[in-house]
Amino acid sequence: MRHVSLPPLSCLSAVFACWLAVTACTPAGAGPRVGESAPLFTGTDTTGAKISLADFRGKIVVLEWTNDGCPFVRKHYGSGNMQALQKEATESGVVWLSIISSARGKQGYADAARADELTRSRGAHPSHVLLDPSGTIGRLYGAKTTPHMFIIDPEGRLVYMGGIDDIPSTRVEDIPRAHNYVRAALAELRAGKPISHPVTRPYGCSVKY
Repeated sequence: MRHVSLPPLSCLSAVFACWLAVTACTPAGAGPRVGESAPLFTGTDTTGAKISLADFRGKIVVLEWTNDGCPFVRKHYGSGNMQALQKEATESGVVWLSIISSARGKQGYADAARADELTRSRGAHPSHVLLDPSGTIGRLYGAKTTPHMFIIDPEGRLVYMGGIDDIPSTRVEDIPRAHNYVRAALAELRAGKPISHPVTRPYGCSVKY
């Protein structure tokens, strides 16, 4: 009988973990870099208006990739966690752009009416919801997961990219004990302090390009 060598269990576990959480499994150097200018883009929001990142120079901007069908996204919206973070941020002058990069016919795709209904029914507080069914903005930023979070400083530099927090689960009960990277980074940025964790591992469902 021919002997077949199997990969070590640790390797199999790592592959499964990557598949389950859909974490950063792309080549080094892909996408934007923290400390450098954030890639500029112009997208269309749910009102049909053209929204350009360049228009927000002088303000802090948060980019949030989202997909309402993803259980990781549902964890943060179903608990009110994402809405609370959006409200805190926008009330302090932050521009919050929620971006839907799901392609037509794929999980999470939303037209303007559907996206506005989600904002209303969930009590969300984004500044704009951008519709990106072509995946142009998502690929520009190397967005891998929903949610995948990015923060841009008033000078237009990318200062944070990664997960919303440090517990990659779909369990609502994990939220209170998680370290919210986005909230912490925004507080440090407003205080003029270095970002403690500028790059973290995103987790969630794969962006449905």
